[in-house]
Amino acid sequence: MPIHIGQKDHNFTEPTALLSDCHRRIEMFLGWLEAAAKAGDQNLNAETARALTSALRYFREAAPKHTADEEKSLFPRLRQIQQPDVQSALGKLEDLEQDHRRAADLHAEVERLGALYLSKECLTKAEAESFRTAVSSLIGMYREHITVEDQFIFPIAARALSRPEQISIGMEMAARRNVNFTVEIAHSPKADVKPRQQ
Repeated sequence: MPIHIGQKDHNFTEPTALLSDCHRRIEMFLGWLEAAAKAGDQNLNAETARALTSALRYFREAAPKHTADEEKSLFPRLRQIQQPDVQSALGKLEDLEQDHRRAADLHAEVERLGALYLSKECLTKAEAESFRTAVSSLIGMYREHITVEDQFIFPIAARALSRPEQISIGMEMAARRNVNFTVEIAHSPKADVKPRQQ
């Protein structure tokens, strides 16, 4: 079953928390890729095939949306904020964007070898070693990338972004996933913003 953000955990009114939720899914699917890569030179069983298929689909379909959430919605808004702690984070944004480029190449290799494993049901030793290397590199890249975002970038963004900016980011994230998300704001200026998802 596909996993969609915005249905559990945090919702689109909390975009940085929701992006962090997405990291937990990324970590889960990386674990599934790692298990499949370790078994690559063995005959593929049904359980590993299901996990590998789900992981490849997740990174093929959901990961580009997560990247767009950051590069098109979050990072540009952070670059407009003149607060000192945000300015100190801007250099890290370029590194994170470079990680996205690197991840795209690694994902392409993992997709190729994972699809090969699914079709052949057993990789040669050389193919299995390439698969393990690509997955290991991907895991290492994500581990550092996620740590920087969860422990540094997202907390700063949650403090620095105004409530309307956060709602705008959340609405853009919802639109990328074809989720019908609207926000009802009561007439009182102190009223909480309440999300409505249909």
